[in-house]
Amino acid sequence: MSNYDIRLAKLVSGEMIVAKYDGIARKYEDPATIQAMPTQNGNQMVLLPYGYPFDQEMHGEISFDHVLFEYKNCPEELKTKYIEALTNISLSSGGLDLGGGTPGGGGLDLG
Repeated sequence: MSNYDIRLAKLVSGEMIVAKYDGIARKYEDPATIQAMPTQNGNQMVLLPYGYPFDQEMHGEISFDHVLFEYKNCPEELKTKYIEALTNISLSSGGLDLGGGTPGGGGLDLG
């Protein structure tokens, strides 16, 4: 899918992020935050640029020093949605419409 090392992590602030990891510089680049949003059909996980609502695009970096926990695996669907949100290019080959008009973000339906 991509050459990026995409990782899922929890920051010391409690926020969950998905981002490209740079092992040499020990930092996360172009982070997105993962937020649960209640819907009529249950909960939906939404990817938003880390700086949202002031930043509409994913950019910036977070030092590895601010990470409390790094998940062993990042789900492939989450990686795909992250790359789609980062590049504005759809990689999905199914009927999963997770857009919703939020710039730089989409949702993962968990309901």
